[in-house]
Amino acid sequence: MPLLTTLTGLEDKAQISMAEVGEPTQYGYAERLMRTIKEEEVDLSEYRDYHDVYQHIGQFIEDVYMHKRVHSALGYLTPAEFEQQWLALPVN
Repeated sequence: MPLLTTLTGLEDKAQISMAEVGEPTQYGYAERLMRTIKEEEVDLSEYRDYHDVYQHIGQFIEDVYMHKRVHSALGYLTPAEFEQQWLALPVN
């Protein structure tokens, strides 16, 4: 059972729909992000409750994923560095 639905008790109300069952290639970027969060944060942490999970994952995304983790698809820049360069481009 997924951690999120277990913690909130919403098993019958939660609906996750990133891709069809058995079709992980439909949303490759989302799947890769979820894998990174799972491998680099969730699998290495222990959480007290849903609020703790929410805070830690948000902090991981902002501090690590966006500002420390380089991405090959972004020319080995962090997303924050890539955004800064993109925003600095002249507007035509």
